[in-house]
Amino acid sequence: MPSLSNIEAFVRAAEQGDFTRAARKLQLTASAVSRRIARLEEELGVVLFQRTTRAMQLTEDGRAFYSRCQHILGELEAAKESLSRSRHRPVGVLRVNAPQAIGQLVLMPALPRFLAAHPGVELRLTLRDEVVDPITEGADVLLRMGALEDSRLVARKLGTTRLLACAAPAYLRRHGLPETAADLSRHNCLGFLRGDTPAAWLLQDGSSPARTEPRGNFHTNQGATLRDAAVLGLGIAMLFDFMVARELESGALVPVLDAQTGAPRPIHALYPRGRHLSSRVRVFLDFVATLFPR
Repeated sequence: MPSLSNIEAFVRAAEQGDFTRAARKLQLTASAVSRRIARLEEELGVVLFQRTTRAMQLTEDGRAFYSRCQHILGELEAAKESLSRSRHRPVGVLRVNAPQAIGQLVLMPALPRFLAAHPGVELRLTLRDEVVDPITEGADVLLRMGALEDSRLVARKLGTTRLLACAAPAYLRRHGLPETAADLSRHNCLGFLRGDTPAAWLLQDGSSPARTEPRGNFHTNQGATLRDAAVLGLGIAMLFDFMVARELESGALVPVLDAQTGAPRPIHALYPRGRHLSSRVRVFLDFVATLFPR
């Protein structure tokens, strides 16, 4: 296959009608341009230029080859320009996987701002609470809470979160405020379902950890639904702070047993190690880092 540098020398010489002017365009010497064209003619087995002491003209084969090569070099320049633009203006499909609570309560309210800022990005968001393999799933970015295990992934810490026990003021007026973990046995505790079983609550009872099974008349596997049930006064729920930030600020929910709830958990954005970090992934990582308290 002919060398691209030899083809470019031929096209520039045909455009300029002179090896010296073509050499200036290519920042080469005239002899270097002449050698490249001679090698190209040898590779093709045809004569591309008729040369005299006064002029240089394309042969019939040269004119036909020039027309094709001009088109090829034009397409290559367009591809380079497009690639350069994409580095500065993110474009293409971005696949993100996140837990349901983060996707529904943190990402979705902020996504219009991200998509308006990057109209060339097509975001494909999947919400799953179970851990997924990003390579098998084809995800560009995973958002996860808690300890990290997969060393194949690069982690960027976004912030921290912790679980809070909270309830609506109307519920607490009816049933009183629990002061210890043991008091929860007398309350309607709303659980988050893992499979068919509500997840246990890990609290601090004095100096000892206390494991409490939430026993109430309503449980769900949807974090947003669990929050809504607490706001409606159905009982006490254990929710991540980012899920109830607006409700705590407005007074729709109030924290209970605040000093006894669990330690902070990290929130990370993860992406496969060794994969080229595209501009659309970079801008998404920078964007999502603004959504969580440090």
